[in-house]
Amino acid sequence: MSRKLDSPVQTQMAVAVFKSPIGREYHGNDRKPTGSRRVFVQTENGCVLGMELDRNDNAHMVKRRLQIALNVPVEESSLTFGDMVLKNDLSAIRNDSPLLLTRNLMHRSSSTPCLSPSGRDVQQRDRSGPIEILCQSGGFSRTKELVNEIVMALKAGVDPIQVNGGLGGAYYFRNSEGESVAIVKPTDEEPFAPNNPKGFVGKALGQPGLKRSVRVGETGFREVAAYLLDYDHFANVPPTALVKITHSIFNVNDGVSGTNNNIKQGRKKKHVCKIASLQQFIPHDFDASDHGTSSYPVSSVHRIGILDIRILNTDRHAGNLLVRKLNGSATFGQQVELIPIDHGLCLPESLEDPYFEWIHWPQASIPFSEDELDYIKALDPYRDSDMLRNELPMIREACLRVLTLCTIFLKEAAGYGLCLAEIGEMMTREFRRGEEEPSELEVLCMEARRVVAEREMFMLSPKTEPHEDSFQFEIDCDDSEIPVNPIFSFHFGPGRNPLSKLEEEDEHEEHEELMLPAISGKVPSVSNVSMSLKKNLSLGDSSAGHRSATEQLPASASFVKVADMTDDEWGLFLETLQGLLQRTFVERKSGAVGQRQRQRLGTSCQF
Repeated sequence: MSRKLDSPVQTQMAVAVFKSPIGREYHGNDRKPTGSRRVFVQTENGCVLGMELDRNDNAHMVKRRLQIALNVPVEESSLTFGDMVLKNDLSAIRNDSPLLLTRNLMHRSSSTPCLSPSGRDVQQRDRSGPIEILCQSGGFSRTKELVNEIVMALKAGVDPIQVNGGLGGAYYFRNSEGESVAIVKPTDEEPFAPNNPKGFVGKALGQPGLKRSVRVGETGFREVAAYLLDYDHFANVPPTALVKITHSIFNVNDGVSGTNNNIKQGRKKKHVCKIASLQQFIPHDFDASDHGTSSYPVSSVHRIGILDIRILNTDRHAGNLLVRKLNGSATFGQQVELIPIDHGLCLPESLEDPYFEWIHWPQASIPFSEDELDYIKALDPYRDSDMLRNELPMIREACLRVLTLCTIFLKEAAGYGLCLAEIGEMMTREFRRGEEEPSELEVLCMEARRVVAEREMFMLSPKTEPHEDSFQFEIDCDDSEIPVNPIFSFHFGPGRNPLSKLEEEDEHEEHEELMLPAISGKVPSVSNVSMSLKKNLSLGDSSAGHRSATEQLPASASFVKVADMTDDEWGLFLETLQGLLQRTFVERKSGAVGQRQRQRLGTSCQF
């Protein structure tokens, strides 16, 4: 598939897969089953097996084959494909799709070691090549060339090299000349994953990882998503693909000990199959942490920042910005280019606190150029979501909703003249007096959710006569004395857009800014939301009001979740949020919204 902005995308997934709320079971659809397909099934402990599916195969037969081939327990287990839990019909599963076998929570045990297939098993039961690109399309042409180079080198005896740095398992694969051409990161060797080679183990695939809203084993397809979303190579993301790859260098731990089983037993390592991200290795001179950042090109910083905002990158530190001198020049400025890598912690399943290293760089405070504004204006989050569903059908719908939300926010903010630093600040949480508070964007999203919930309650509540006490407020109050924001009004006529008109409020009107009253004419502030959270959490405990919100909420709490809304609620939420954003930016432009010095704490993972 072409990665051009003007290329329409036709999703090939069944409609039933993406109905909300997210996380439904999939029993099949009305279309006829397709013919023979090849899939790659991965257990939660990292074992991978390629198999051919016939027309009449179902989830039970797939589990049975896994049990025979890999000697893994399949009782009380589920076969999943992204958000789907597969039951009977597998007709929605396309060729080269990766599936995951997980044991149900109540029966999950990590005490049973997972034995990967031997080289002989691979030959007998998995007839795929040493490297297979999953979910292939025209967007991976460069990656296919890399794969061919690597396969030729492997046949010539040029083995990969393990990467020593970082928290997860990574490997440099080389060409026939011994030059590194790709970096491979197996999904089951991520931090906390079962086969992590550096001792950071303890979780099964599919459980929350380094970031609560990014599951263990799911950073690989996020790396690919960042590349696919980088239309026209705008931000310079290296070509990346999801692959099934076989080699003896990969790590397999012994049970839950985190000790390499092959080394412990003193025997020769056998070939094992992995699902991994494969990214082109870009030769570079250093990373952004090795030199003063003020000399980097403004356009490079802007373009990477635009991508980071779209995908809500929670780990953009200087170490994953590679710096390459152009034309062998030793000077800086326009003679240097930046290459962004390591996007495994983007597209979380809920709004997270992002980490933008560039947020305080001087380039981020320079206004966008006309070309950059045109690029932002042309972005279509709905088309982006359809493209990712088509290219990466295992991606979760919640990730796509975060992409949509952040892209809409970027487009609105840039349209009102905000610079990159201002946009990043609005997305970043504050730490004041040791307390974590929601970002300005999260505050607006929380208000939009409240409006949606109140409208749903209004629509579901039984109609009453005007003389009821609950409507005395309208009779006794003078409308001219209380400004009413149309965003919070629920008297909608047929086919009328509730956000069609935004009335200007009198700036001298003094009324409550709290987020709860529906008649409030002002956008709620961060401090008011923080106070509201504290009040809600202190119910039943007289001393709780003196604690911080973060002391009473789980670590890295998600203030805004998007996965639990139905399609109709999600649509109304986005409409309401756009209205709130427009009002916020108007007030910000007029100076009604004061600017504060923000105190941030680094949350970069650097792996």
